[in-house]
Amino acid sequence: MGFGVPAFAHPLVAPTEWAELARPGAPLHWAAFDVARGPGTRPDPLYGEVVGRVRENGVPVLGLLDCRNGTRSFGDLLADASHYLDWYRVDGFYLDRAPTGRADVAECRRVVTTLRALLHSDDEDTEGTEGNEDAEDAEDRGDSRGRGGRGDGGDSGKAGAAASRLPESGGGQIVLGHGEHPWPGYAELADQLVTFCGPWTSYRWSEAPEWTAAYPPERFVHLVHGLPRSHLDTALRIARWQGASTVCLTDRTDRDGADPWAGLAGYWHESVRMLRKQPSPST
Repeated sequence: MGFGVPAFAHPLVAPTEWAELARPGAPLHWAAFDVARGPGTRPDPLYGEVVGRVRENGVPVLGLLDCRNGTRSFGDLLADASHYLDWYRVDGFYLDRAPTGRADVAECRRVVTTLRALLHSDDEDTEGTEGNEDAEDAEDRGDSRGRGGRGDGGDSGKAGAAASRLPESGGGQIVLGHGEHPWPGYAELADQLVTFCGPWTSYRWSEAPEWTAAYPPERFVHLVHGLPRSHLDTALRIARWQGASTVCLTDRTDRDGADPWAGLAGYWHESVRMLRKQPSPST
């Protein structure tokens, strides 16, 4: 098991939280961020700095795209995705408020397929650019070995570590943030589905539909807010029983319109220690 963290607070507001996400060895499956329900209107150097630190530890960083329950236009989603790639070199996308109904599956597939193509193209462009820079450096040194591009060292170790965290499907990582169990066909589209996002008072009585048993735990994410410290172990057991290997648990609440994901839980370090002791989720 590991954490998927929607890090939706600006680095100026939550510097400690971003520092924790960049701490080596944290059991993170990914971290998602947004500037203003998307990439914003221009690059933010503070986000660029903290995102780079998280990625250095091989943790995929995902840009949030707001699907508005399927009402957001294809063109607007792709425009935001392109800005994330150009400005922050994201490793994938978190599609917040993703649709859940059967009628929207085809359009969701179109969006996901195009996002994967953009991510794949961006990876190729990055490799080509860095390879050319390596070759030029080698020429300046009179060293013909530099023409091997990224394969000869330099940043290749870090790039390889990060690549090993990406799904076998290639083209980056896609998480569909449904917030509830969608029509089963969505499970074929993305690397992960957020099948629960809500308060502990609902999560403690939740159940997973039978169709989820046909997929591995790595496919599912549960995000639980308003969780008291005393129920941490119980929440982790529920995630295991329901077959979800990625979680985010916090004592923050959405009371009075607050964003429960605007910072890490008050018991973050305890939850990290507890999660590391958990057996694998049920399959």
